[in-house]
Amino acid sequence: MQEFVCVTGMILKQIPIAEYDRRVCILTKERGKIAAFARGARKPNSRLAAATNPFCFGTFKLYVGRDSYTMADAEIQNYFEELMTDYEGAYYGMYFAEVADYYTRENNDEKEMLKLLYQSLRALSAPSLSRTLVKCIYELKAIAVNGEFPGIPTDRKLEESTVYALRYIENSPVEKLYTFTVTASVLTELSKVAEDYRKRFMDRSFKSLEILKTL
Repeated sequence: MQEFVCVTGMILKQIPIAEYDRRVCILTKERGKIAAFARGARKPNSRLAAATNPFCFGTFKLYVGRDSYTMADAEIQNYFEELMTDYEGAYYGMYFAEVADYYTRENNDEKEMLKLLYQSLRALSAPSLSRTLVKCIYELKAIAVNGEFPGIPTDRKLEESTVYALRYIENSPVEKLYTFTVTASVLTELSKVAEDYRKRFMDRSFKSLEILKTL
């Protein structure tokens, strides 16, 4: 008898496999980051075709195999279509997914990273928020969620508002992260701190970030 599990999560990436299949990476609330095969997902009439695209958030029914998972069904609550149809927004989203992929592991408690990724994609879709600010907040909070945030930099003089923003990002719950805006000068300082901390704590390059820099 086949064993099934239902997980809530988001598709981080998908890779074509064979003629019609996909291999997807899902960040889940229950099992951390897992990989699953979606048989026939590349067929135009497949019910899994849309559900296996990056940024899809919902409930996934998976068959538990000896060495892997196979997706049997999916109920998507948010496709983030507004990002997928926006060239710049899509690359911001892909970068955020790459950072989540970098930090998360299978069978770890990754609820906070999943929540952070979801709220950050929502923030990217909000016209009132600067995407540069959203990126800074996401990078800094990802570092904090994973226990690596080193505190306020001591090697430079920062505006008081920048110091306040850094403390707010470090200590606020994810749901309240994207509730403020900053001046251009504070954004410049936040961007520099975020870049320095990313280079210090994330020891890899991100393809989508390199593309973002050219846009």
